Amino acid sequence: MTVAIDEWVFAQVSSLPAQVQSLHEITLAVVDDQRLFRESIAALLGEEELLRVVGTGSNGLEAVELAQQARPDVILMDIKMPELNGIEATRQIKVEFPETRVILLAAMATDDYVLDGLSAGANGFILKDSSLDGLIAAIRAVYSGEQVIASSITRRMVEMLERQTSEKHQRVGGLSEREVELLRLIAKGMLAKEIARTLSVSEKTVRNHISSIYRKLDMYDRSQVVIYALKHGLVDL
Repeated sequence: MTVAIDEWVFAQVSSLPAQVQSLHEITLAVVDDQRLFRESIAALLGEEELLRVVGTGSNGLEAVELAQQARPDVILMDIKMPELNGIEATRQIKVEFPETRVILLAAMATDDYVLDGLSAGANGFILKDSSLDGLIAAIRAVYSGEQVIASSITRRMVEMLERQTSEKHQRVGGLSEREVELLRLIAKGMLAKEIARTLSVSEKTVRNHISSIYRKLDMYDRSQVVIYALKHGLVDL
């Protein structure tokens, strides 16, 4: 289950389900190349009941070492760091210690970082400007098995996916990937026989695809296909 927490709601720890509010002590490691941020967060979290900071680090390599030596329950880790970035450090930590929870910290909601971080095995993804209460809520949530992503990041990801889907639909008019490939070759002036040889398929298969393309785009000749391909950026002049 993924818990999306808005910055405005993020401060309300009680808004999380009861099962994510751990009653056990949680050990933490804080890793960030900005010393002031790292030390401040570590000090604040160390004052919280049932939270104990067992180490800090300034780069991804130190994060991996902390995971090996201190075995913290949760690691708070910046994404952009020297030596080894947070995403690659997460990947290495998860291979050796899959039970260790990792929350990645970012200065802004960047789609690529989120997707890469989640694929590396991160359990949470929040912004650095989240409130202290929100950060504590996220720690307790991931410790209890939830996946936490700040809702501002979730919204951006959804918007990105919707935009990509819309652009893809507008761009290829509902064509399959193979049909788009054929459309490009047609627009470049290749005949069915040449396309068949290029794609290592039968000429009959190519002609069937061409008929499907014309039908889907409501077109009748090659010149219309060329204009469509140029207009939608599928080929260059």
